Amino acid sequence: MIIKADKNAVRKKRHGRVRSKLAGTTQRPRLNVFRSNKHIYAQLIDDSKRITLASASTMEKELSVESTGNIDAAVAVGALIAKRAIEKGITE
Repeated sequence: MIIKADKNAVRKKRHGRVRSKLAGTTQRPRLNVFRSNKHIYAQLIDDSKRITLASASTMEKELSVESTGNIDAAVAVGALIAKRAIEKGITE
């Protein structure tokens, strides 16, 4: 009998591999993107201080998208997090 791997366990294993190689700084933060079945979330993270500098998601009322899990929603979230990053002085 073959046991199918849990999707969350696979995601965490991949996350661990990526995190062992990447670290965000204040000048160049790490961009973390998570896509669930219904929504898209993005964060800019400074790993040296362990804080989130900016975040955006399709759950925010500021974003008025019809469907929250498609390409149009991803573009809107990307534009919003870029706007918030520029407001905080992050250009890289």
